[in-house]
Amino acid sequence: METNQQEKSFFVIGCGRWGSFIAWYLDRIGHRVTLYGRKGSSNMERLLQNRENGYVTLPERIRLTQDLSLVSQQKIVVISVGSQNLDALMQQLEAYNLSGKIIVLCMKGIAIETGERLSQIVERHVASDNAVAVWLGPGHVQDFYKGQPNCMVIDSHSQEAKEQLVQTLSSPLIRFYYGTDLIGNEIGAALKNVVGIAAGMLDGMGLSSLKGALMARGTNEVGRLISALGGNRESAYGLCHLGDYEATLFSPHSHNRQFGEMFVQGKTMDKLAEGYYTVQAVMKIKADLNVEMPICEAVYRVLFLQEKPGDAIGALFQRNQKNEF
Repeated sequence: METNQQEKSFFVIGCGRWGSFIAWYLDRIGHRVTLYGRKGSSNMERLLQNRENGYVTLPERIRLTQDLSLVSQQKIVVISVGSQNLDALMQQLEAYNLSGKIIVLCMKGIAIETGERLSQIVERHVASDNAVAVWLGPGHVQDFYKGQPNCMVIDSHSQEAKEQLVQTLSSPLIRFYYGTDLIGNEIGAALKNVVGIAAGMLDGMGLSSLKGALMARGTNEVGRLISALGGNRESAYGLCHLGDYEATLFSPHSHNRQFGEMFVQGKTMDKLAEGYYTVQAVMKIKADLNVEMPICEAVYRVLFLQEKPGDAIGALFQRNQKNEF
């Protein structure tokens, strides 16, 4: 066990792939952990039966619960659920004492209905004495569990919370960096999943050689949106977007890449691909801001307007010749 200097107590909400890994990781580095899963969750039922879910095996030290009220007992709350379920979860949490707690989001996405970043959703539901932070960046549960290290980012409007979390969470397995652009990091992290779907579509069409062009143009496209929203467009070149491309555009573990590949092959996938929801939100945001986003538009047309993948994705690389960016 990798032990931190000061043990802290965490309440982890969400018992899927990432939630269960977070619980495992926090225990590994010496913290007290309670992992919550809602009643009726097949993931929680499996963990309760044998403490494993196909990704990680949880030690007996980790407390498993289906009682959300226990959130009041821990100092730091980590949330890892589907992005479109976050608002409903925060409404539930309003019934419990969250005073003074740090809320950490280890999830990526944008609300379809409101266009809000996930930290904005949480901020609507918590008090001024709460700090909201995001835990973002590259890496797959399967690789971390095998001991393969990576680098990730903690960002927050609260410098104190950011510093506390980086010091508390860092270990030889995950090195954490201080984020300096909450808008850019959240948008970059969310949209890398859309680019991941596009990469999977290229794989499914036998056009994997075009991923290099996709990466270069995708980063520039996301940078334009970050800038239009008030963030630093250079954040698109950091760990939360470009730095996550290897894990999202190439890895067999990437749900978004796999979803895109299977979609163009006429197959279905039963695992969550957040980019499917994010691209819907992006279409509303870009229209309001008048931002050119051809990659996101192409993915949207294939997924929701039944345009042929070869026409929509292929057209990205047949646009009028112009300067590279």
